[in-house]
Amino acid sequence: MSMPEQRRILATAIPGPRSLARQAQRKAELADGLGTTMPVFIDRAGGGVLVDVDGNHIIDLASGIAVTSVGAAHPAVTKRIADQAERFTHTCFLVTEYDGFVDVAAALNRLTPGDHAKKTALFSTGAEAVENAIKIARTATGRPAVVALGHAYHGRTNLTMAMTSKNVPYKQGFGPFAPEVYRVPSPYPYRWPSGPERAAEEAFATLKDIVTTQIGITNVAAIVAEPIQGEGGFIVPPPGYLKAVQEFANENGIVFVADEIQTGLARTGAMFACEHEGVVPDLITTAKALAGGMPLAAVTGRAEIMDAVAAGGLGGTYSGNPVACAAALGALEVIETENLVARAREIEERVLPQLEELVTPISVVGEVRGRGAMLAMEFVKPGTSDPAPEVAKAVVERCHQQGVLTLLCGTYGNVIRLLPPLVIPFDLLDEAVDVLVDAVRSVG
Repeated sequence: MSMPEQRRILATAIPGPRSLARQAQRKAELADGLGTTMPVFIDRAGGGVLVDVDGNHIIDLASGIAVTSVGAAHPAVTKRIADQAERFTHTCFLVTEYDGFVDVAAALNRLTPGDHAKKTALFSTGAEAVENAIKIARTATGRPAVVALGHAYHGRTNLTMAMTSKNVPYKQGFGPFAPEVYRVPSPYPYRWPSGPERAAEEAFATLKDIVTTQIGITNVAAIVAEPIQGEGGFIVPPPGYLKAVQEFANENGIVFVADEIQTGLARTGAMFACEHEGVVPDLITTAKALAGGMPLAAVTGRAEIMDAVAAGGLGGTYSGNPVACAAALGALEVIETENLVARAREIEERVLPQLEELVTPISVVGEVRGRGAMLAMEFVKPGTSDPAPEVAKAVVERCHQQGVLTLLCGTYGNVIRLLPPLVIPFDLLDEAVDVLVDAVRSVG
């Protein structure tokens, strides 16, 4: 199918009658535990547009939660998928091998930060990548403990739920969780008790104290951090914090793991977000944007750490599926040849000033933050920093009614995050931001 027309079209109310009819079937057939953000069924998509079954052209500021950075139907991705699917869809790389798996690993070894020798293992989901990074770190160090940050999100498996901070909806009722996971405060500048200027120093001092006195340095296998916390609210750590944590880890034989599942591969205006701080992780996890919409994830890291696990200890039936690997090679080609790192910076330069105008001492927008095409607004009760999730939800609903898809996030449910495809046409992006700004002013 050809690329959908790159403009917003409101053919019906949103959701329209055909989506509403499908919702009734969904209710009958699917478990209630599967939520939804915008109750529309999509017929086709591409560029910066999602076309629903009622013919509405919706501007996409979500990218499938940072997945379709190159758009949902880029020819460089879809052609490689079709070509590979025609040849074979699966063999299991652990049984018989194929070039795509090795080629994706080589690309990640080249693109990830640091000039040290690296190796990669491929998996299927982001949570799987994080869990395997912990397995690798524990084997390499012979230690059990894992340190995660407050407001962190790392996945929905038992171990990654233990590492995830927010209870509802990710953890409620699902315990008990995996042991030997410890949490330290996240340097959340907007909400740091003594002020944002002290967040880096005090948060690092607290981490160091907890690791030293409560856990024991020689018990810690890994410290895991998102270079920008995603589900927690697009929290950008204050300058110097991540570097200090990395150096502390390196000095004490602890593996520093950067969870770049949401931030990686050009999203923040660098190929990887940790590059903004000059941080070189020991291990780095990728997924989401890696394969342009196909399920693929990876752990890439120092060769001597990656090789700590014996043959057969890593893998999975679908890990590094050949069709997903083909898609990844197409997506990585687009990211590099179309210079989407620079494109993400251009999106920030275009959007951030408009959002910052909404922040006043009596505004419902307490802070605007983010990097590149990973931007967010935190909503509060005017004149305070008290979270206002009901206002954020009302703004999102108004945007959806006007044909602009936005997402909520944040530990307090009061943050709207913007994750447009990096290939979105600028006129479409401008229109979407106008709708968002109008919604904020109307609701606020």
